[in-house]
Amino acid sequence: MTNHSNSDSLRVRLTEFMERYVYPAEQVYADYVSEADNPWTIPPVMEELKNNAKTAGLWNLWCPYPEHGAGLDNAGYAPLAEIMGRSLIGPEAFNCSAPDTGNMETLLRFGTDAQKEMWLKPLLAGEIRSAFCMTEPDVASSDATNIQCSIKKEGNEYVIDGLKWWSTGAMDPRCQILIVMGKTDTNAERHKQQSMVLVAMDTPGVHVVRPMHVFGSDDAPHGHAEIEFNNVRVSTANILAGEGRGFEIAQARLGPGRIHHCMRLIGCAQRGLEMMCQRSNSRIAFGRPLSHQGSIREDIATSAAEIEQSRLLTLAAAKKMDKEGNKAARDVIAMAKITAPSMAQRVLDRAIQIHGAMGVSQDTFLAAAWGYARTIRIADGPDQVHMHALAKQLISQYGR
Repeated sequence: MTNHSNSDSLRVRLTEFMERYVYPAEQVYADYVSEADNPWTIPPVMEELKNNAKTAGLWNLWCPYPEHGAGLDNAGYAPLAEIMGRSLIGPEAFNCSAPDTGNMETLLRFGTDAQKEMWLKPLLAGEIRSAFCMTEPDVASSDATNIQCSIKKEGNEYVIDGLKWWSTGAMDPRCQILIVMGKTDTNAERHKQQSMVLVAMDTPGVHVVRPMHVFGSDDAPHGHAEIEFNNVRVSTANILAGEGRGFEIAQARLGPGRIHHCMRLIGCAQRGLEMMCQRSNSRIAFGRPLSHQGSIREDIATSAAEIEQSRLLTLAAAKKMDKEGNKAARDVIAMAKITAPSMAQRVLDRAIQIHGAMGVSQDTFLAAAWGYARTIRIADGPDQVHMHALAKQLISQYGR
């Protein structure tokens, strides 16, 4: 269980760190990326932030295992993720960004000692990055049983063939390891056909086809890649947990990941709300501050209420996960995933509107944050999949 005094102390220290280091670094980071000859180059300021975070004892805050991180449960981590999520570069500074947190948790729970030594250790140290390769362009990947990537065993090797896309982080020059989901046995029971294997980025046959764009942005220097696997051979020792356990691992991985996204987006929305208040109070139109307009006040009040609703719902999901386990909490996880990204999108849209043309420009974080919120309504399962699963569960419970 979380030591609440430790969580509260971390919250204060994290807030101070964000104000002292992270917010001032945002423009430095953005300018470096926009001016670099090669956009897939990491701004030096990020490594400075990471070193400072390590020194400050604010490293791997996501990790529930005290030997590797803060040792917090989901409810203890929730307010910290919200604070980090206020900046789009914030989570990485503390080694708390997707997809690395999910990949590290997967290795912690399902990896062998050798796999942990090879890949988990440098990930925990923030020395390398990783990507998760599940989604495919040719099938509806929200149903993980549709995955067509082939993983065939030949002697002491697995041979991987297939096309993946939206592999977040694979464009990052520090990305060295991929977790790839594919089918090892098409004749097995539907949810036992899939497996996950570890594939080093430099393995022969791994070919990055192109970076994917989000609303016209390549999201450099981290990015999302389309990747072709052509006769890629890895040792059978690279399997995670054993053949046929890919779907199980995916479910275990995505539960906390969905909640982490919700937590971060609540932080984005809260910052958007604060910016709305500041902008409306300082901007004069038609002889008086925008904050005197009734519609502006309604937008601010509605946004505050919606943020708090999502915050409490996400915290309820986190607490249920801690008390009863991720599987038992799948109903509240679904509710949070349905609610928080849409909420953040609405709040950020209002903030953009109040900022006028500035709101859609590169001069605030609002446009990029809106794109992030809209994307998360698809990532880790689209809204409709979570609605379907939640309704099915509720009907089973109450529809007798």
